[in-house]
Amino acid sequence: MAPLLKLVKKIVNPIQEFIQDSRAVGIVLLACTFISLIIANTSYSTDYFSLINNSFHYPAWLLLPHTALHWINDGLMFFFFLLVGMEIKRELVSGELSSFKQAILPCAAAMGGMLVPALFFIAFNNKTPYAGGWGIPMATDIAFSLGVASLLGKRFPFALKIFLMALAIIDDLGAILVIALFYSGALSTTYLLLSAGIIALLVIMQRYKIYHPILFIGIAIALWYCVYNSGIHATIAGVILAMFIPVSRLPKYEHALHDPVNFIILPLFALANTAIIIPANIGSTINSTLSWGIIVGLVAGKPIGITGISWLLVRLKLAQKPAGSNWPQFIGMGILAGIGFTMSVFITMLAYNNAAWQDAGKIAVLIASFMAIITGFIYLRALPVPKNL
Repeated sequence: MAPLLKLVKKIVNPIQEFIQDSRAVGIVLLACTFISLIIANTSYSTDYFSLINNSFHYPAWLLLPHTALHWINDGLMFFFFLLVGMEIKRELVSGELSSFKQAILPCAAAMGGMLVPALFFIAFNNKTPYAGGWGIPMATDIAFSLGVASLLGKRFPFALKIFLMALAIIDDLGAILVIALFYSGALSTTYLLLSAGIIALLVIMQRYKIYHPILFIGIAIALWYCVYNSGIHATIAGVILAMFIPVSRLPKYEHALHDPVNFIILPLFALANTAIIIPANIGSTINSTLSWGIIVGLVAGKPIGITGISWLLVRLKLAQKPAGSNWPQFIGMGILAGIGFTMSVFITMLAYNNAAWQDAGKIAVLIASFMAIITGFIYLRALPVPKNL
């Protein structure tokens, strides 16, 4: 048994160390993206797309997602948004967003980082058929941006990393609101009322401190089902549910969801949603107002919006920069915030029904994200090493 146990440990221990590494999520997502792109452009693409779009045969009256792709985007991503919602609640209760003084700069920076990219996109696409995609360049991918920041070690101040995390969380909240308000389908009054009734039940349970895991799971399923059929995107149910999880249970549930979400659900999302057939005329595909709006919005709009409004607030003495950071580092952080990826791809799927537009948008998101990764990393590495290193 001892030799077998040693062999198992040799295999398992490196995997555990890799999963615990803050860079691991970004690496896995990047790998899944490359795999899906490669498969989609080989002779296996037909089988791959058949698998993703495979229809499940059950009674239509069940009103459930009917393909693997829909189950991933409308079902599994519920857990991603639940985790994001818990992170938002924790930050609001006891983290970087728990007081006005702490929250004002990351909140303002996030708003600038959403508004300016959207304006860049509109500038390129106003009065074009692509105009509805203005929400695509608004998002920041937490996993990728923090993963690249971790690669920089002490060159990226810890306080600035916390600021980036808070900014990305607020950014996610903004993206969630944009999805709920602008990228949902036709609304169903019946299911909206049922959803409101379930939320009212959660309010009562919270008021009287009634909590039982099995009951909560049942309510979570009911809420997801009703929100899914209400016309509001189903994943919003995850954020709503997170707001009613007792604060004392947040660390336990975040810990339980962290690995399945980051190493199963998000990789499946990347595999299913970045399977893009690269067109023969990719040059003309990229050279479109849709692509330029996304690329310029993420690569230029993010750092301009984040740094500009932050500088203004600090100059007016309404806020302070993160401890131990300087403006050049702040600009680099803004560049890393231009890594859109997960949420940007997600919004692209919601913004357009045209498959060609979806693919063009996804390609632009990937190009912009890679540009932000490479530019941000090189720029921050080139900055003078802090004297205390």
